[in-house]
Amino acid sequence: MTSRKRQAPDPLLPVRSAKYQRTEENQGIWNRWRQLGTDAFTLGYETVRLGYLSLMNSSQKLGVSQASSRQPEKPNQTGSLPSQATYSALPPRLPIPEEFHKDSQPVAGRSRLSSSLQSHSESSNALNGNGNSPPSTLTGHTSVTPVPSTSKGYVQHNQSYDFIGSSAHGRGVVGGIRPRRSRDHIYARVHKAKVQDDRKKDREELVQELFHYKRSTGYTSDFDSFKSLINYQARLEILERHALSRAPRPGLSRRHSFSDDVDPDFLERALRKARKSFELPPPKPFSPSHDRLRLSARHRDEAIEKRLRPKLPKVLPPDADTQVNALLCKKGVISKVARESVNDRDLSRLLPSQWLNDEIMNFYGAMILTRSESNRDPTAKRKMLDVHYFSTFFWPKLKNEGYEQGRLAKWTKKIDIFSKDVILIPINHNNSHWTGAAINFRRKRIESYDSMNLDRHQVFKALRSYLDSEHRNKRKKPFDFTGWQNHNPEDTPQQENGYDCGVFTCQFLESLSRGEEEFHFSQRDMAYLRRRMIWEIGHAKFLDGP
Repeated sequence: MTSRKRQAPDPLLPVRSAKYQRTEENQGIWNRWRQLGTDAFTLGYETVRLGYLSLMNSSQKLGVSQASSRQPEKPNQTGSLPSQATYSALPPRLPIPEEFHKDSQPVAGRSRLSSSLQSHSESSNALNGNGNSPPSTLTGHTSVTPVPSTSKGYVQHNQSYDFIGSSAHGRGVVGGIRPRRSRDHIYARVHKAKVQDDRKKDREELVQELFHYKRSTGYTSDFDSFKSLINYQARLEILERHALSRAPRPGLSRRHSFSDDVDPDFLERALRKARKSFELPPPKPFSPSHDRLRLSARHRDEAIEKRLRPKLPKVLPPDADTQVNALLCKKGVISKVARESVNDRDLSRLLPSQWLNDEIMNFYGAMILTRSESNRDPTAKRKMLDVHYFSTFFWPKLKNEGYEQGRLAKWTKKIDIFSKDVILIPINHNNSHWTGAAINFRRKRIESYDSMNLDRHQVFKALRSYLDSEHRNKRKKPFDFTGWQNHNPEDTPQQENGYDCGVFTCQFLESLSRGEEEFHFSQRDMAYLRRRMIWEIGHAKFLDGP
């Protein structure tokens, strides 16, 4: 049997492999180092250039903004290079895909922007000995429009890499062009301040002239009080206009929401009215009739009676004045009457130049009502009228909600207002002005007393509607208004500032509760009456005497 020797699977000696063929991609170690150095030089050159452009952008930013404000920048229709500010904000450009150039001739429709930047990059690559390096990444917008080819497989390509709009989104740049930014004149603030000063001087002159007219007609207060009165009248006129134009909104008619600058139109109207009163021709002479003589004699008798009637003093007695100072120093609740109470903050409203709040008005009304109920005894020394006092919350209910929706029938569930002599109602107009109103069953009158002497026809209308609704609810039939009149006396005492309306209203209602037909106080008595009201509220009773 012949045995055959098995051959070894691998040769014992190593076999030399074939020589590695050099290709275009494998150029040897030295060529690779040279390529790496070229790329590093290109990268350094572009880095330095971008740093230089950013530095130029920061130094020329002011000049570019001034130039754009003088003349709007026109669209770059010629394809020239953009400005330094736009050029520095451009992101890197994506390389153009090679398939765009397949089956087509060399690119002929490239924009001047991309071609100029590309040529610059190619020139830098040529200096480094690398002509096949990729295009520069500095351009931000590349539009490729190849020339149509005659080959059948040609497909037209049109692609735009618009990085300008995307990178500048939210920066006010549209299409690479910054919009024009308006800039004020260098003397704009000076001119505005001068105009405001001139207007302020004109207003002061108008107020001064109007003050001299008022002084000649009997105005007695000083110029500062007159200025507050003019501001107050202007505010009330604005609030009345708002009330007639639309329903008032909460917070719109706050006193502190107005400025102290009076509208010049308001001052012009007031001046024209004052001048017109002085330019009227003198009255014609007349021979008085018998009735006229009787009326003048009656007025003369009333003047004599008023002269004999004791006037209001200027100050309180010394002991009462000391008690007033002690009451102003107390803290917490000062006094209580019926369901009403007053604390130290409420009582401080009676200091000079302060508006009165609802707590003071309602407390004083409760005192009037308590005095009326305690003087029903026929043996009382001083006969008082049988009155009823509605709180300050009655008028907003009646005006804004009405009789039914405001549920005003419950307000008189335990009383019969038609058996009373007078119904007293304090009214707050637009949270800015206090006035007094009364339903006088003795005189068959609906009365309104306003220390600013404004038109209050809406008060008469609302109170007539309330009387009819209340009579229908309690007596089950309409109210008979035969012989009833609206009473708004012209000789109502007038305030000469912008903060005493509440004191006037309290004194109106207190005098009406005593059956007085005339009021024997004026603006001169307000300082005394404020101190007197502090004493009366602190002791929950009225001070005897005038």
